[in-house]
Amino acid sequence: MRQGGLVSPFPSTRGQLADGAVSRSASDWEQRYRRTVITSDTVATAFVVAGIGNFFGVRDAANWHEKWGILAFGTELLVLGALAVSRSWAPAVLGQGAEEFRRLGRSLFMATVVLALGGIALTSRNIKLWIFVAVPAIAIVTMISRYALRVRLHRQRKEGRCLRPVLAAGSPATVRDLIARTRRFPHLGWRVDAVCTTVGPGIEGDQLDGVPVVGPLEHVAHHVRRDGYRVVAVTPDPHWSPHRLQRLAWNLEGSEAEMVVAPVLMEVAGPRLHVDAVLGIPLLRVSMPTFTGGRRAVKAVVDRLGAAILLTLFAPLMVFVALLVLVDSRGGAFYRQRRVGKDGREFTILKFRTMVAGADRARAALADRNEGAGLLFKLRRDPRVTRVGAVLRRYSVDELPQLFNVLTGSMSLVGPRPPLPEESAAYGPDIRRRLLVKPGLTGLWQISGRSDLPWEEAVRLDLRYVEDWSLALDAVILWKTLRAVVHGRGAY
Repeated sequence: MRQGGLVSPFPSTRGQLADGAVSRSASDWEQRYRRTVITSDTVATAFVVAGIGNFFGVRDAANWHEKWGILAFGTELLVLGALAVSRSWAPAVLGQGAEEFRRLGRSLFMATVVLALGGIALTSRNIKLWIFVAVPAIAIVTMISRYALRVRLHRQRKEGRCLRPVLAAGSPATVRDLIARTRRFPHLGWRVDAVCTTVGPGIEGDQLDGVPVVGPLEHVAHHVRRDGYRVVAVTPDPHWSPHRLQRLAWNLEGSEAEMVVAPVLMEVAGPRLHVDAVLGIPLLRVSMPTFTGGRRAVKAVVDRLGAAILLTLFAPLMVFVALLVLVDSRGGAFYRQRRVGKDGREFTILKFRTMVAGADRARAALADRNEGAGLLFKLRRDPRVTRVGAVLRRYSVDELPQLFNVLTGSMSLVGPRPPLPEESAAYGPDIRRRLLVKPGLTGLWQISGRSDLPWEEAVRLDLRYVEDWSLALDAVILWKTLRAVVHGRGAY
């Protein structure tokens, strides 16, 4: 049986027919969520506009209806109209990824431009209030309300609800990878419910990692129309020639299914991928990763400015923590260790001391108890960790002194994990690509499980960051780091 049953405003994920097929009401939760977002945006906009109008309009009550009322009503209509024109309420972008907030920002920018032009045309003296106060306030309130709705949606998805039923079609190896990723990241909203492979059931077996194999690749459209899957995920397989992919797209027309084709370059994403039409042929253009230039200069400025601000804010906390470390055990407050940075250059990393004095010398005696993945040495219950050190490690407070490393330029706020010299010496050519950028105080590894990650997954995340870096990705990682630190998962 497939999962279902969900309390308002997120109803059941899929409906079940008597013969086992999936009803077309499977997407009802998407429409319900869309209506909830529209209502939230409308109420938030009305709340901000009414509040600003009442606060400033009370000073000019005699002309309220003539001046303030018209501007308030016009601003609300303009903002909601811009949201509709920019397709900010499209179900495909709601609840996941950065595209939802990009469209929201684009809509509000559009509304600001139209308001400014309207103010110039009407020579209105009051239009500045709505441009520089109302629209930014609407942006803040709507983004907060959408984020709150998204958090609730992701919580429901982790419980197995509000998921789009997916039919995966491709080679067994690539389909297995897709199934594993959807299970690892349920908040993205996909659940692979069926699989089509080159040979179909029988030779491959009736299941692939617990998911039924329902038929060969030639029957994908038939199963989608019969069972109502919301997404057809096409993964790499020699079967998928351009003609067969085009034929599949034609056969899916008229259904509710969205066709998604995974590129052969599975780990390349974000700003490096572009679709161009050359000589009438759609081509996937992959730009080279950038390690220099304007964006890197901006990142360097943000790093040092951010480190200076954070050091100023956390200075009282760092003094208090240093005193706790000194009182708890013998030794200094700080721990210095050699690490490898950009281009293989070594530097001295600075952390609060969390272990007893002489802990490095005791590591050899604990080698047979190592629980770390790959080249890492980790112990969940390391006897060298002090009482205060255990708390500092759990919430990553011990890493605050690394802000000095960021300030001096040897580290970045966001980047790969800084390796030990003996770790980097064992790197192969692929893994050494981690050293093309500065190591980071936080990174994809930090928000994805930290020490609980398998070695291969940690390497994959670091390489993905190196290849697909962007300023927007840095912002997302910094935001998610706050939640990872509070939860303290994978830190020991």
